Amino acid sequence: MYLVEKINQPVYFMKNILVKKSFLYVLFISLMVVSCKKEIEKISDKISDTASSITETEKQDSVVVKKDSVIEKESVPPAMQEDGFYNAFILPKDKKMRDSIYAVFSKKYNEKERYAILALNRLDSKNKWNSDTLVVPAKIDTTLMSYSPFPMQLDVLSPVKKFVIFSYPIQAYGVYSNGSLVKWGPTSMGKKAAKTKTGLTFANWKKQLAISTVSSEWKLPYNFNIFNLDGIGWHQYDLPGYPASHSCLRLLMKDAKWLYGYADTWVLNPGGATTKARGTAVMVYGDYGWGKRKPWRNLLEDPNSNNISVEEMTKMIEPNIEKILKEQDNRERVVDSIKAAKAVLEQMPQAPKTVAP
Repeated sequence: MYLVEKINQPVYFMKNILVKKSFLYVLFISLMVVSCKKEIEKISDKISDTASSITETEKQDSVVVKKDSVIEKESVPPAMQEDGFYNAFILPKDKKMRDSIYAVFSKKYNEKERYAILALNRLDSKNKWNSDTLVVPAKIDTTLMSYSPFPMQLDVLSPVKKFVIFSYPIQAYGVYSNGSLVKWGPTSMGKKAAKTKTGLTFANWKKQLAISTVSSEWKLPYNFNIFNLDGIGWHQYDLPGYPASHSCLRLLMKDAKWLYGYADTWVLNPGGATTKARGTAVMVYGDYGWGKRKPWRNLLEDPNSNNISVEEMTKMIEPNIEKILKEQDNRERVVDSIKAAKAVLEQMPQAPKTVAP
């Protein structure tokens, strides 16, 4: 009995230790689980709070963006689209915004620069808003020569002292002296229902202020007739940015005045019944792209889109060069003979004046 009891005591003692260890282990695991659960809940709460914060921020940002978009759409004038040699100055339809844009336009460019920009768009100051887009050069040349669609030199015209050409397709005129381009500018030629007559012609008579035969209210400064029987000539009048005339060739005031002094008139026989000599050679050619995009708008994609090649110009002029030179030589002979006759008259002794008795 004593022996059994002695033997069983260590076994009982070992069992007791194992039970206590198991209990402590289970307790430790339970505490860990509870702690982890609380930690997870805290992290979840933080994540939830962060997500809510992000969502709220996104909503606020979204509202701000929308508000900014509305403000920009309603009050901020559209910026110039700068993308090359020529840029687009966008003009809104709203009148108030147009006035704001014009204020920006006037501040950005001086008077001469604005004149040049409008000229490139075939507009005068009166019709400056008769367009939804202005083509604006990246670098302004107030002489316009940097943007000439006409060749700077034409060998076919080297012997021709004065020559004026009007292009219907691009609504522009060019002036050549002995083959060199000396001036070019915008024009507004005959509308579709009253097209300007084309072909080679010569400058006839001129009048500093003519009255239109269509309406007596239409005053035509620096009028220079080129088709006498048709009553067609160039002169100053509105340039609205497209062909709009009743067959005449409209010009800006400065250009009309310059051409008025540049071109030579015809020379008539005494009494004016017949033409003794013709004036400066003038050529009107081509047709406008009715219903299509305005040609100068194409400059935004291709700065050379309006250019007329030397080959094209030569092909048009060459068949007429003999006639041009013939008329030029004839005019020089007539003018020389008139000058000689005047010189003789001036050298003749004056008849003595008689005094009444």
